[in-house]
Amino acid sequence: MRRVEKGFLTVKVVTVEQMRSAEHAADSTGLSYATMMENAGRAVASWLEKQGVAAKRVLVLVGPGNNGGDGLVAARYLQQAGADVSLYCWKRETQDDKNWDLAQRADIPTVWSERDERHTELRRLVAESDWILDALLGTGASRPITGALAEILTVVRKELAKRSARRKSDTLIEVMSTAPESTTDRAPMVVAVDVPTGLNSDSGAVDPVTVSADVTVTLAVPKVGQFLFPGAGYVGRLVVADIGIPPKLLKDIDLEVSTPALVQSLLPRRPVDAHKGTFGKVMVVAGSANYTGAAYLAAGSAARVGAGLVTLGIAESLHPILASKLSEATYLLLPHEMSALVPKAARPLQEKLEGYDALLLGPGLGRDEKTVEFVAHLLGLPQAERSRLGFLTPTTSGAGSEARLPPMVIDADGLNALADIGKWPEAFRSGTVLTPHPGEMARLLDLTVAKVEANRIEVARRAAEEWNAVILLKGAYSIIAAPSSERSRVTKARTYVNPFATPVLATAGTGDVLAGSIAGFLAQGLSPLEAAVAGAYVHGLAAQMVGREIGQAGAVAGDLLAKLPLSIRRIAGV
Repeated sequence: MRRVEKGFLTVKVVTVEQMRSAEHAADSTGLSYATMMENAGRAVASWLEKQGVAAKRVLVLVGPGNNGGDGLVAARYLQQAGADVSLYCWKRETQDDKNWDLAQRADIPTVWSERDERHTELRRLVAESDWILDALLGTGASRPITGALAEILTVVRKELAKRSARRKSDTLIEVMSTAPESTTDRAPMVVAVDVPTGLNSDSGAVDPVTVSADVTVTLAVPKVGQFLFPGAGYVGRLVVADIGIPPKLLKDIDLEVSTPALVQSLLPRRPVDAHKGTFGKVMVVAGSANYTGAAYLAAGSAARVGAGLVTLGIAESLHPILASKLSEATYLLLPHEMSALVPKAARPLQEKLEGYDALLLGPGLGRDEKTVEFVAHLLGLPQAERSRLGFLTPTTSGAGSEARLPPMVIDADGLNALADIGKWPEAFRSGTVLTPHPGEMARLLDLTVAKVEANRIEVARRAAEEWNAVILLKGAYSIIAAPSSERSRVTKARTYVNPFATPVLATAGTGDVLAGSIAGFLAQGLSPLEAAVAGAYVHGLAAQMVGREIGQAGAVAGDLLAKLPLSIRRIAGV
């Protein structure tokens, strides 16, 4: 999880140019660059001080620009906190450098890379350090790293790898009961100032010599590249440090990261005099012979996030299986062939939807030709008809073209059906959430998965506008984008990054749990954007809880269900 201060309702995510503009505006209004640098270095040192750096050895890698200046300020404060600090400087111009002068007056030992033959001193410092502070290059770096800096980073990477290898060897010896664990050669923690050196703050690209950080203390606000891979994998734990930039200077930034405070403000109230109707009714249309679990997980999660009533609209043949697993749901048994829903199932479903507050369509429906036609009928789209070549061609209007549908979440095979149907965005009035993974998004947009992944934020934004729907593009650090017509009661932003990435979610069925969570919040009165933001956050936090309790491997989607209410309770602070 990407961590931000719990009290912040909104935390913006910026490009390099947006960050520069904000700093320039702050300087113009009286918050000087020098003051921002002082605030930045002090904030980094303050975070480290809380980790217990007194009497610990801290190596600060100092570069030539503002990032190096932040490192010099941090070094001074760390020494005042009782740390044993050393500087390793590369290509820094010291004339008229106030922070350099202050560091020298404090008698902080310094090694210049230009004078360090064969990097002997650098190897020694890395070998002896408890903490390494990476303040070589900041957000402005975009060119490939070469020459002396590449050599410095390569040496650091190799020395860290050596210490890590020795630590692993010690652990193996202990397991074999031949020697005690070594306590004198633990690998140091690497803390990046703003961004790890070599990480592109806009694209998430990383230089081959970039040193992976255990913690990144980013300044003012997170940067876009910290949530995009491969760079996101080098950031480690992300801590946001306030450097004094007034929030009003960032108010027009449209990208935010979801925070606990934001989601807490979205959670539906739970009055003591409530009844099941208070918390909404969800219709979940899901499942087929091969995917009964998807229906169970989607319906179960809608109930677990607080929906008052969940009904499963399923092929009649699936009822004995699902009724034995999910006692709390009610059931609408629909026409089918071989457990696949068929077009004539659309009419009885439409007739039952009046009074429902949300509809979830798609998990585990399968990709049978007649199920695709069922989806077309239900949404009132041109009916899908197979040509002799096997391609879908539009014919007459679907049987349910005049039916009014409640706010919808379309997921999984519901999305696959859309990709087979022409003119499907015409079905979307306001109130639709689509939850594609990159492969489904690629099919819907007729792009490659690589192109979707290369520009996740803009792809989601484009789709939201073109389709007039809220888009949740799944994956590590899911992107949630809303069209310009969509508004939240809480913030003005229309694009959010969900701050969770965990291998716990890399298993079958977790997407069904997510879709059900969103539908459950939609039924409780949240707008489509709010439901997507809240559902994704609650789902991500539940996965994090499962990972800590069970482990990163071996957890299954069903493990998330019981954690959803606990996730909500933690966010609510009760």
